[in-house]
Amino acid sequence: MLAIAVVALTGFSGYAALLPVAPLWAVEGGADSAGAGLVNFVLLGTTVATQFAVPWAIGRVGWARVLSLGMVLLGVPSLLHLLSDTLLVTLLLSAARGVGFGILTVAANAAAVLLVTPERRGAAVGAYSAALSVPNVVFMPLGAWVAQAWGFVPAFAAGAIPLLGIPACIVVARHLPDRSTRQPGGPSDETAMGAGTAAAMLRPTLILLAVTLAGGAVITFTPQLVALPWLSAAGLMAMGLVSAIARWRIGGLTDRIGVDRLVAPFVVLTVLVLAAFAWVVREPVTSGQATVWILTCALLGLCYGGLQNLTMLQAFAAAGPRRVGAASAVWNAGFDAGTACGALLVGTVAVGAGFGVGMAVTAGLCLLTVPLALVRRR
Repeated sequence: MLAIAVVALTGFSGYAALLPVAPLWAVEGGADSAGAGLVNFVLLGTTVATQFAVPWAIGRVGWARVLSLGMVLLGVPSLLHLLSDTLLVTLLLSAARGVGFGILTVAANAAAVLLVTPERRGAAVGAYSAALSVPNVVFMPLGAWVAQAWGFVPAFAAGAIPLLGIPACIVVARHLPDRSTRQPGGPSDETAMGAGTAAAMLRPTLILLAVTLAGGAVITFTPQLVALPWLSAAGLMAMGLVSAIARWRIGGLTDRIGVDRLVAPFVVLTVLVLAAFAWVVREPVTSGQATVWILTCALLGLCYGGLQNLTMLQAFAAAGPRRVGAASAVWNAGFDAGTACGALLVGTVAVGAGFGVGMAVTAGLCLLTVPLALVRRR
C-alpha cells in the first residue's frame, strides 16, 4: 500500500499540476475559452479511450511494464509543452498525457483493491484516495498561480514528477499476480459482465459523471473565474483539501454503515452547492468576495470527494470480485469523461452566456441524477 501511495502521489502530481496550466498555456498561444476547454477534453477523452484496454494490457505484458509506461507518458510530454504554445501542439501532447493517465488510474485503483479483503475495501480505497488527493491540494491550486507569477517553466517541470514514481511501480508489481498467474479477481482473470451487472454499474457511473462535469469545469476555468490569481489558488486549495479529507474519511464510514444510504444526501447537497457556485461566479470574483468564494469551493470539494468514493465502492460492489479490472475501467471512464465534458460544455456556454450560466447547467444535470441516487442495490 505504501508503494501504491507513492505511485498515486507522483503520478497524480503530474496530472494535477497541468490540469489548469495546459489550458492557460493554450490561451497564451491565442486560444479562446472554447479552445482552452478543448485541451482537457482531449486529455481526458484519450484517457477514457485508454482505460478499457488497461486490464487486457496488464494480462499481456504485466503490471510493472504497464504502470511504468503510464508514468513515462504522463511525465515526458509535460516537458515537451515548452516547445510550442500553439493549440494543435498542446492538444497532441495532452492526448499523450491522457494515455498515461488512463493507464495510471485503472491499474492503481485495481491494485489498491486487490491487496485487501472485501471487508476492508472502504478503508483501502480511502487511504489510496487520500494519497492521490494530496497533489490536488498542492499542485492543482499552485500550478496556475506559479505559471502566472513565475512563468510556465517551473509549472511544466512539476508536470514531469511522474517519472520519479517508476521505481515504486516495480515494487507494486511484485505484490500482484503476474500475467502468467491467473488468480481469481485479477484483471487478467475477468469474467463476462452480464446485463444486470452492467446496469448496476451504470447507476453510480452516471452519478459520478454528473458531479465530475462540475468539478472538471471548476478545475479548468478557475483562473478565469476570479479577478486576482491568489483567489484562484485559494479556491482550488480549499476544494482540494476538503475533497481529500472527504475521500479519506468516508471510506471507513462506509465499511460501518454501508454506501447506498449516503449517496442521495450527497447528490442533493451537490445540486445546492453548484447553484450557489453559479451565483458567485456570474461575474469575476473579487477580493471582497474571498470568504464566500473559498467557502463555496470547500463545500464543492466535500461533494466532489465524497461522491467519488461512494460511487467507486458502488461500482466495485456491483461488479463483484472477478471483475475488479472492469469496474475500475468503467468508474475511471465515467470520472474522466465527466471532467472532460465539463470543461468543454462550460467553456462553450461561457463564450456566449458567461460562466455563471455554464455552472448553472451543471447544477441542473446533477439534479437529474437524484432518482438514480435513491435506488438501492439489492
